[in-house]
Amino acid sequence: MSQLIAGNWKMNGVAAALSEIDALAVSLTDRPAACDVLVCPPATLIERASHVSRNRIALGGQDCHAEISGAFTGDVSAEMLRDAGATAVIVGHSERRQYHGETDAVVAAKAKAAWRAGLTAIICIGETEAERDSGKANDICKSQLAGSVPDGATSANTAIAYEPVWAIGTGKTPTSEEIAQMHAHIKAHIPAGLRILYGGSVKPANAVEILALADVGGALVGGASLKASDFLTIVRACRKSS
Repeated sequence: MSQLIAGNWKMNGVAAALSEIDALAVSLTDRPAACDVLVCPPATLIERASHVSRNRIALGGQDCHAEISGAFTGDVSAEMLRDAGATAVIVGHSERRQYHGETDAVVAAKAKAAWRAGLTAIICIGETEAERDSGKANDICKSQLAGSVPDGATSANTAIAYEPVWAIGTGKTPTSEEIAQMHAHIKAHIPAGLRILYGGSVKPANAVEILALADVGGALVGGASLKASDFLTIVRACRKSS
């Protein structure tokens, strides 16, 4: 299966930022990528982004509510994302877990909602720096997988994103050995065939090294996905599918 390079724009981007998606799409039209490319802009931009993605870039949401509809002011359902043109949604990002108090059970419910709407769920897990320093990283990630990945996960409806919390937006990254070890650990505790993305300060400068590692099925990219030139360099770093 091809690697997946996914860009998480977080709470960044207004209409003017669509030019970055357009520029990325033009570059990919000229020279197709060896991997699948996904951009997750704010929900306000998904429908408009579909008009400039040129069928070279898939679009996704950054979160969804577990219910189809209801009295949930400010929330967006998976069905709404699908209606806007999304094919995937990120669930359980550490920022949702930390700032919104999302538990593993909440993340699992959102993953099921994604499947219900026909979206791929990108389920995020990862340890804090204190948890890694105390030797608990493997146990924390195993526990999050057990609680956040519902029964029925397949390569067609789910990807796992390993994002060590201490590496997100900090410029820090684990060593190649640490990434490879954790991805092997995750692989042993999920259904066969699921892509395992690495996230956490993925940049043009380290993308080749990270994406060449065993069991790394792609990358979930934050800040470097906001500029087409940076994101394209990461996309170009993905290895050919085997």
